[in-house]
Amino acid sequence: MPSLRYPATAADYRDLARQRLPGFLFDYLDGGATDEQTLQANVADWGQVLLRQRVLVNVEGVDTSAHLAGQACSMPVALAPVGLAGMMARRGEVQAARAAQAVGVPFTLSTVGICALQEVMQAVSQPVWFQLYMLRDRGIVQALLQRAWEAGSRTLIFTVDLPLTGMRHRDTRHGLSAGGLKAKAIKAHGVLSHPQWLWDVAVRGQPLSFGNLSDQVPGARDMDAFKAWVDSQFDPSVTWDDIAWLRAQWPGTLVLKGILDVADAQAAVQSGVDGLIVSNHGGRQLDGVMSTAAKLPAIVQAVGAQTDVWVDGGIRSGVDVFRALALGAKGVLIGRPWIWALAAAGEAGVHDLLTRWQRELLLAMTLAGVRSVADIQPSHLETRTSP
Repeated sequence: MPSLRYPATAADYRDLARQRLPGFLFDYLDGGATDEQTLQANVADWGQVLLRQRVLVNVEGVDTSAHLAGQACSMPVALAPVGLAGMMARRGEVQAARAAQAVGVPFTLSTVGICALQEVMQAVSQPVWFQLYMLRDRGIVQALLQRAWEAGSRTLIFTVDLPLTGMRHRDTRHGLSAGGLKAKAIKAHGVLSHPQWLWDVAVRGQPLSFGNLSDQVPGARDMDAFKAWVDSQFDPSVTWDDIAWLRAQWPGTLVLKGILDVADAQAAVQSGVDGLIVSNHGGRQLDGVMSTAAKLPAIVQAVGAQTDVWVDGGIRSGVDVFRALALGAKGVLIGRPWIWALAAAGEAGVHDLLTRWQRELLLAMTLAGVRSVADIQPSHLETRTSP
C-alpha cells in the first residue's frame, strides 16, 4: 500500500522506491556483494563518527558552498554515477541532472546510463560529469572520451575497482544476472505486478537502451546481450600504465573512483590524476573490505596535501556529509539516496532530498560552531568515551 506520509529522509525514499519498482530493479539498486557485510558497514560506520557540539559561537551567515573539480557548488556533494538510472524513472538521468542543477551540485552520468550524454547535456546548462570504465577495446574508450569532450563534459570520473563484476546474490535470485526463459519469466512477473512503472517508464520512457553505447555495442537494446558484452569487455589486465595512457587522452579533470588503500592512493597521485574517490563501489564488489569511513582518514593523511580526496559509500544525510568533511574529505558523492528519491518521486524527489541535505549540513555546521565548509576539521569530532 502506498505511503501516506511525506518522505523526509533517504530511508523514506528507499521505502517508496521499493513500492514503486519491480523487485529486480529495486534489488539491483539496493543490494551489495555476497553477504552484504561491507554494504552494511558503509552505513553503520558513519554513525560511529561523533560530532562535537559547541554553543555561544557566532555562527551568523553559515555558508555550505564549496568547489568540486573547479565547479562552484551549493554544498560539497555530487551525484555519483548510477547505471540504469533511466530504468528507475522516465528518462531518469535527465530528471536527476535537472534537480542537481536546480540545487547547485554536480551530476555524474554513468557510461551504462539509459540516457546518452548529449541528451542530458541538452536538458541542463551546467557541465555534466562523465563516468567511464577501462574496456578491453581501447578504441571504444577513445570514442567515448571524444564524445564526452565534444558534448561539453570536462570532468571524467574513472572507475577502477571493476576488473570483474562482484557476486550480487539479489540479482541472481531475480534473474537479472542470468539468461533463459526462467529469468525472463521472473522479471516479467515483477514488471506486470507494477503497472504504473510499466506504463510510465517501460512504455513512455522509451528508448530503454544504453544511450552512450548504442552505436558501440551489438544488441545494446537487449539486456542479456549487453551483459554478455560487458562481461567480455571488463579488463582484469589494467595497470597503472593504462591510467597514464588515459591521462594522456583526457585533457580535462581526471578523478579515479574506487581507491581503498593508501598505496593505491599514492600511486594515483604519481599517475597525475586530479583527485581520487575513496570508494568500495557501495559494497557491490568485494564483500568483507573495510568501510569508506574507516579507510578515509589514513588516505587523507597520506595524500590529502597533494590531491583532492573525496569519498562515497553509506552516506545517508547532511550530517554524514559533515562527518566526511571532518575526516578530511573535500567532498562526497552519493548514489543510492538520489536514485531512491528519483524512483520514488522523480525530479521533485531528488530536488527535495538534496535541499533537505543542505539544510542538515547547515544545521550541523551551525551547532558545531563552523561558518564555512573549509573550516570543518577533525577537531569538530568527539572521541567516544565509556560511560
